Amino acid sequence: MIREAEVADVPAIHTMIRELAEYEKVPHEARATREQLREALFGERPAAFAHIAETADGEVVGFAVWFLNFSTWRGVHGIYLEDLYVRPGARGGGYGKALLRELARICVERGYGRLEWSVLDWNAPAIDFYRSVRAVSMDEWTVNRLTDDALRELAGAQ
Repeated sequence: MIREAEVADVPAIHTMIRELAEYEKVPHEARATREQLREALFGERPAAFAHIAETADGEVVGFAVWFLNFSTWRGVHGIYLEDLYVRPGARGGGYGKALLRELARICVERGYGRLEWSVLDWNAPAIDFYRSVRAVSMDEWTVNRLTDDALRELAGAQ
């Protein structure tokens, strides 16, 4: 079952974010607190949204956190999937595909032009899964990022 996340899901989402960071070999980078997640997802002006995958007996086994982006070329919003995670014991059970299907449904229903995300180039199981749903790799594009000192320096705050 896929459903919109609720405030009560924040601890489970936080735990799974930590699990994902461990899997991606960067646990030190997962610094978000439960309070930050609660504010981002359920505060006065939510900046992100989440869906939960759960078993028939209500066990939370996965999540998707996403936010809106905008295509200047298409002139419409899209969804950027920040994280998709299914716990190892539940993989292969259709939860990841069901989460993606729900986000695709939201895109179509709201007239959004894209559903996009990034994947680590070494994560072959995820790449294979994304190819199975006909996702197209944007190999010509390189993600760029500013964080920490570089971000502060560019902002003139160093």
